[in-house]
Amino acid sequence: MKALKHLNKYFYKYRYRLVIGIFITIVAKIFALFTPRLIGNSINVISDKVNGKISLDVFEDQLLINILYLIGAAIIAGLFTFLMRQTIINVSRYIEFDLKNEVYKHYQVLSLSFYKANRTGDLMNRISEDVGKVRMYVGPAIMYTINTITLFVVALTYMISTAPKLTLYTMLPLPILSFIIYKLSRLINHRSKVVQESLSGLSSFTQEQFSGISVIKSYTIEPSVNTEFEHLSVGNRKKQIDLAKVQALFFPLMILLIGLSNLLVIFIGGKQYIDGEIENIGTIAEFIIYVNMLTWPVATVGWVTSIVQQAEASQKRINEFLKQEPEIKNTVDNPTKIDGAITFNNVTFTYPDTNITALKNVSFDLKSGEKLAILGMTGSGKSTILDLIGRLYDTENGSILIDHKKITELNLYSLRESIGYVPQDAFLFSDSIKNNIKFGKEDATDDDVIEAAKNAKVHKNIIGFKNGYETVLGERGITLSGGQKQRVSIARAIIKSPEILLFDDCLSAVDTETEEKILKNLERVSKNKTTIIVSHRISSAKNADKIIVLDEGKIIQKGTHKTLKEIDGYYKDLYIKQRSEKEM
Repeated sequence: MKALKHLNKYFYKYRYRLVIGIFITIVAKIFALFTPRLIGNSINVISDKVNGKISLDVFEDQLLINILYLIGAAIIAGLFTFLMRQTIINVSRYIEFDLKNEVYKHYQVLSLSFYKANRTGDLMNRISEDVGKVRMYVGPAIMYTINTITLFVVALTYMISTAPKLTLYTMLPLPILSFIIYKLSRLINHRSKVVQESLSGLSSFTQEQFSGISVIKSYTIEPSVNTEFEHLSVGNRKKQIDLAKVQALFFPLMILLIGLSNLLVIFIGGKQYIDGEIENIGTIAEFIIYVNMLTWPVATVGWVTSIVQQAEASQKRINEFLKQEPEIKNTVDNPTKIDGAITFNNVTFTYPDTNITALKNVSFDLKSGEKLAILGMTGSGKSTILDLIGRLYDTENGSILIDHKKITELNLYSLRESIGYVPQDAFLFSDSIKNNIKFGKEDATDDDVIEAAKNAKVHKNIIGFKNGYETVLGERGITLSGGQKQRVSIARAIIKSPEILLFDDCLSAVDTETEEKILKNLERVSKNKTTIIVSHRISSAKNADKIIVLDEGKIIQKGTHKTLKEIDGYYKDLYIKQRSEKEM
């Protein structure tokens, strides 16, 4: 149970609710334990009447009193049982809520390399299925454990004081059951972990297939995907059945325990009554009820053990991610003012997950308010520069300065707040178009949203939809075309009005005429803002204050459009080629 120690902070947080819940649970069980004694007394009263020891009036009075006490004890026990569930079970829901938030919050601070190494389905399974298993430990497991302890302490104390020899024989099956439960629990722990890992793999596979359903249909590979899914499903089914087989042993053992204990009570108790060791026949009835009352708690020992073992396996999986330290850490607590000057000094960067060196001794200087265009072939390191400016990665070779300060010496959140980033692969959420644009500025007015959409040249497309700006997009913005997604993403960045604008080849899916209109608007809205445009088109770069050309991570050309188009090299060749295509 070492992994479950992580939950102790939540137990402390809700300690008052738990203490009240434990007290209520004890009271509920004490009142429930009045029932066997009252039933035993009632049988003794009946026995006395049959044997002529009491009169009819006394018999009726005592029987009526016992019945009223039984009803009262049942009502009180029922009320306290309700309150017990309202305290302890509610606490388990609070802890589930807190744990999910803790995991989700930690997911948000982890670095990109973590998400490259782990699949989305596995992340989702740990925050849903695994946390659900843990909730069963912090709620039902605790409640039934207290029930069991209370029942055993109170019931056994009374049973021993009433008939010690009968109690000893009645409890004989329990040590055997406890040993079997211990063995089964170890097996359950192992198989539970295997099942959870299998579920993560199945969730990851299905999530990936649904996300790429268009590719699957385009390449008509449904049969092979179905075959692989069936293989994973069959494997998961086998693991689930293996776990269920072990868990299924608990209830047969409980029935066996009931049978053995009842037989022992009847045989030993009857013999003692005949021999005169037990005075009242009602004692045997009491013991039969006590045995049946104790049987369920004994069975829940196995059930609770199973829950704890599954929770331990799940919490261990959760802890694996919670112990992951983010590679990018905020080193400055106070907010930092950002103006937008950017300097790269001999920056060399190698991706930790692939070991590919994307940048080699890259240096450039960009004053606040200037515009830089970056060109180069695919894989030359253009997008990596933008990732480093946003501190999605850190580099140990060379230095990156923002406003003449090392980027690691700035408040991370202030830095990212000052950046409007439009990625090459525009990501939109399954929400309304308006809310997707307002993602850049939550308090933006409708007029602000429309103005940003107009500047991104997507307003006419949006009002052409049936629900306009309230149109809800499909997952990842699948409702829109590639060009529309890019333009909505641009609107989301410019509505933020940040100090630094980063555009990563975000006009690749629009035609040249629309591109020119968007660039003209961007020229206006990005005035006095530091802007970096990554592109494959000269038209996007020609108005920049500075242009650099990358090849295999190195700067091979640097200058302005006017100078570079006259110098032999990549830029001039691209300029001539694209000018010829435009003329044609």
